[in-house]
Amino acid sequence: MADSANWDWGTGEKLISDLDEWKSSFNWVEEPYVSPDGEQIASIVNVDEAEFNVCVNGEVWREDIYDKAWHLRYTPDGRLTALVNENDEWTVAVDGESWENTFDYAWNPIFSKDGGTIAVSFQKDGEYGMARNDAPWEELFANLNCPELSPDGTKTAATVQIEDLGSADIFKFQDGVFTAADDGTPWDSKFVNVWWKSFNHDGSKLAAEIRLNLYDYTIAVNGEPWAKTFASVWKPIFRPGTDSVVAPVKAAGKWTIAEDGNIIWDKGFVQLWQQMFSPDGKKIAAIVAPSFGRWTVAVDGIAWSATIGDMITEMVFSPDSSKVAAIALEDEKWTLIVNGSLWQDTYDMAYQPVFSPDSQMVAAKVEKNKKFTFAINGKTWNQKFDYVWDPVFSPDGKNILARTVEDGKYYRRVIPVNEMIG
Repeated sequence: MADSANWDWGTGEKLISDLDEWKSSFNWVEEPYVSPDGEQIASIVNVDEAEFNVCVNGEVWREDIYDKAWHLRYTPDGRLTALVNENDEWTVAVDGESWENTFDYAWNPIFSKDGGTIAVSFQKDGEYGMARNDAPWEELFANLNCPELSPDGTKTAATVQIEDLGSADIFKFQDGVFTAADDGTPWDSKFVNVWWKSFNHDGSKLAAEIRLNLYDYTIAVNGEPWAKTFASVWKPIFRPGTDSVVAPVKAAGKWTIAEDGNIIWDKGFVQLWQQMFSPDGKKIAAIVAPSFGRWTVAVDGIAWSATIGDMITEMVFSPDSSKVAAIALEDEKWTLIVNGSLWQDTYDMAYQPVFSPDSQMVAAKVEKNKKFTFAINGKTWNQKFDYVWDPVFSPDGKNILARTVEDGKYYRRVIPVNEMIG
């Protein structure tokens, strides 16, 4: 997580770069990305046929060009990364410096919460693995998916295939050819399927959703399945600061929450997923369907009374653990829902809510009529832009960092919240 206390919260407005000038310097300019502190804007640019570079605030990364470049992203600590190709080999470039290791292909960069670790999935010589901070796994596999990085950035994991599987060999498939690899070391157990997984706080334990046979699903921790099986499961998570595992499970035709194999919510739902713990570790929230085609949020098994017809997503807890916010879609209109109360204003699109440090305010990037702005505590700001990035509250919660594009120019502004909500 970026330390915003060290950012410039005193300058009201900065013109960072004129993006229209970039277009006259390059054949084309791809989608821009901005740094967490708003001081940089960057894009992959085409210099010539099959020649690419990265432009940051109007300046290219380096004199040498790349054959290809894609997936430009900033890490939480403000470093700029891209997947780049030189001489038909792929690698990761960080602030213009390429990793020493190269691959036949690389994809899906993952960052640790503090941004200090970068992990990537790769293929080399027909085999698959992961690399963390330029250190590839020693053992590679015939197949790899569902990659994961531990919260502290010290461990990687993925679902891997450990035995060859011929075309249409359904019998061997049912015997199990998949497992999880923890930092490249596969579990001793193998399963019919292994899907998404999570590490505990220090990376010493890995939990994964698994399929034991054609009909039975459960959770495995460090390769050991729970004693109980279920009709289906979703991705597990660890209870903060402990080795206990919590996962959505389907039992007796309903979805609920189980911890270490034992059901802990009395209420069952038509669907339940994307569970998360509150910051204090005392509450569990999940997106649920109390009836077919109706969605809401349940906290500790108690569902909000308000329901939504299309979807609820991007759920977040407030820092003080007292509130839950999400975005909701119904009848092709988006809005926010906070502790079960829907905002009155609706939008063509809304994005993940952001809470102020004191949990008293919630803000979000929103779009309406092809213009972007911010909404705060149910009020839509009257300023409109060609594009904006997610709002960031100052450490004292009194200001918002607004990163915006208007008339072809990128601005960084620090705006008092009271001014935005009137």
